[in-house]
Amino acid sequence: MRPYLTAVAVVALFVLEVLGVLLGGADDSPGLQGIGGLLVLGAIALVVRAVRRGRPHPSHAR
Repeated sequence: MRPYLTAVAVVALFVLEVLGVLLGGADDSPGLQGIGGLLVLGAIALVVRAVRRGRPHPSHAR
């Protein structure tokens, strides 16, 4: 995935997470807050994956 697409995806997931937690808190909906939490985990996974793919592995360095 291209770096700018990863950044857009992470920002979009973060915004959705914040909205989910805020709307879930206003409505007392633990399910919506849980979905927001899962979106945060998805954003973290995307960042970790992008960082790991962006750096060469030490055993491949010359």
